[in-house]
Amino acid sequence: MTTDGPRPADRVWRRLPHEARPLLETGLPGADLRTLLLDVAAARAAATRPADVLAQWRRDRMVRPTDVDPRRLWPLEARLWAELPEEFAAVEPAPVAPLATAAALGGVSQQRVVTTTRLTEVVSDSSNVLAVEAADRRSSRPRDEPVHVAAVQRQLRAQVFGPGAAAHFRLLVLVSSARATGSGRTEAGLLVTHVRAWQRLLSATVPHRRPRVALTVWDDGGVAERVADTVLPAVRDDVVPVVVDQARERGRSYYEGVALRLTTDDAAELGDGGLTTWTARLLGDRKERCLVSCVATERLLEPDG
Repeated sequence: MTTDGPRPADRVWRRLPHEARPLLETGLPGADLRTLLLDVAAARAAATRPADVLAQWRRDRMVRPTDVDPRRLWPLEARLWAELPEEFAAVEPAPVAPLATAAALGGVSQQRVVTTTRLTEVVSDSSNVLAVEAADRRSSRPRDEPVHVAAVQRQLRAQVFGPGAAAHFRLLVLVSSARATGSGRTEAGLLVTHVRAWQRLLSATVPHRRPRVALTVWDDGGVAERVADTVLPAVRDDVVPVVVDQARERGRSYYEGVALRLTTDDAAELGDGGLTTWTARLLGDRKERCLVSCVATERLLEPDG
């Protein structure tokens, strides 16, 4: 990652011996670096008083609970699980992922991820994590057998989203991976699977808010043709219609040719998704296709009171 101007960490590096930087960045084996960082953390923990814990609790937005009442959220998530098509295997991911999962797959700066002293990272995007799980499952199955996985998980992100925005939130994430058969047919099949799933889920939870799925196609080849002649005819729905949004530019460099957005008539954005190259890169197989999509479950709740 390149940056313009000095970084906040540069001030700290200047206080350390010159040889410390290459040693800490790449010189030490991972096990040795973990041992060192754990020792530092243990020393700091030993010097921490209960009053210090309370002080951090009050000032650090990443450790504070959200304002969402779990007695309202969990029944809604249970309804989502009950309505999710059976082809999606339910996964309960770990709260941490391998170091650089978000950076290596999604191109996200590591500064936006909470990194642990054990050289893992707190999950900031379950779609990255489920892509790894999907790739692992694909590697042990017949090449023509697709994988569909789903998870509901709390995400923690280090960047500040704006006043009042929580540092952590829950997502229902769907990830599918399959081997391409040519002419955009595989991509079309994955899109139909996800769009139908969201139509079913949103119909069961927020039909009165008039939800819809917006598809954006940046691909100008076979995938675009299949969206027109295969996907759109297959996902006609009166409760959760599918519209084409060619004005969208956000995510063009993140997704691979096609993106989808879940919205409502009151302009609320519920979720997002699109085709990616993640399982292809994980497996070293350019014919792998991967579709990810998600909804923020807390955004499905009605305003309290």
